[in-house]
Amino acid sequence: MSTADASAETVAPEPGTPEPTAGAAKTKRAATIYDIAQLAGVNPSTVSRALSRPGRINEKTAQKIHDAAKQLNYVANPAARALPTGRTGTLGLIVADITNPMFFDVVRGAEREAAERNYTLVLAEFKESAEMELLTARRLMPSVDGLILATSRLLPDDVRALGQEKPVVVINRQVDDVDSIVADIDPGLTEAIDHLAELGHRRLAFVSGPGRSWMSRHRWSRTRELCAERGIETVRVPSTQPDMAAGRAAATAVLETGATAVLAYNDLLAIGIMLELRSRGVEMPTQLSLIGFDDIFGSDFTTPALTSIRSPHIASGSYAVQTLFAHLGGTDVPTITDLATTLIMRESTAPPPNSD
Repeated sequence: MSTADASAETVAPEPGTPEPTAGAAKTKRAATIYDIAQLAGVNPSTVSRALSRPGRINEKTAQKIHDAAKQLNYVANPAARALPTGRTGTLGLIVADITNPMFFDVVRGAEREAAERNYTLVLAEFKESAEMELLTARRLMPSVDGLILATSRLLPDDVRALGQEKPVVVINRQVDDVDSIVADIDPGLTEAIDHLAELGHRRLAFVSGPGRSWMSRHRWSRTRELCAERGIETVRVPSTQPDMAAGRAAATAVLETGATAVLAYNDLLAIGIMLELRSRGVEMPTQLSLIGFDDIFGSDFTTPALTSIRSPHIASGSYAVQTLFAHLGGTDVPTITDLATTLIMRESTAPPPNSD
């Protein structure tokens, strides 16, 4: 058969095959509120209210609209939503390091709170770089209604400048004139220092976090004060990053302090110290006691299991989102009442050597 003959031949469709429609070969366009309105038999403005401000129309009509939206696979366009309302329906959360398990619960608490209000949470990281943090915040600002900075390394003036543009909340940091969500470290830290004192320790090394970390300075300051009240000497050991590699790197300096107990800025540093010292034959906790901070996922997987001061990160993330919504809605900022730390006892502490 020639090409000409083939192009002229008409093939009848099989019985039951639907007729092709005009433009069927084209990519299907995304559904709009006008499509939903037509399917549900309501005005587009009613659809807009139902999708963006739940509770403003009767339940029966709202259900029809949501059923139509589901049938059409409708996905809201934040940019389009922002045109009439000035709101994007999106919040930003910027964290120092997405691989740090400490942030898992912060994200979980923030996400749950945002989802309950039909908001989307956008997550970004700055890899412990203040310059990257500021650049990331600037990039996010046009597309979010508010911003959460978790363990920010920015200068206070930079945080305040961001807060002049849109609502900003910081977690694990205090900045004047900016809403701050900070756990009460005293209960858990006091338990930890009392525990070490009762075991007989009289010299403690504190392995600090990054130099620009407000929380590291805060924990070190309170550790010195609490130890001084109990007759325990303290020495600070600096680290470069709040991770296991930096903990390993700090292990030699820890041994050189002559301390019989160590309190690390966070669990990742503590785990790094533990792994390095055990690889050198240091028995823990019989030769050296070790306590971490944050009680991250996996802190009980070590040998020995790590004693740690638990921080309420889920609640911190939740309170941060609640605070943003208070500003967006012009209501009172929530009162924070349950952000106390607590000591989680495991196996990494013991009386100091030769204490008998």
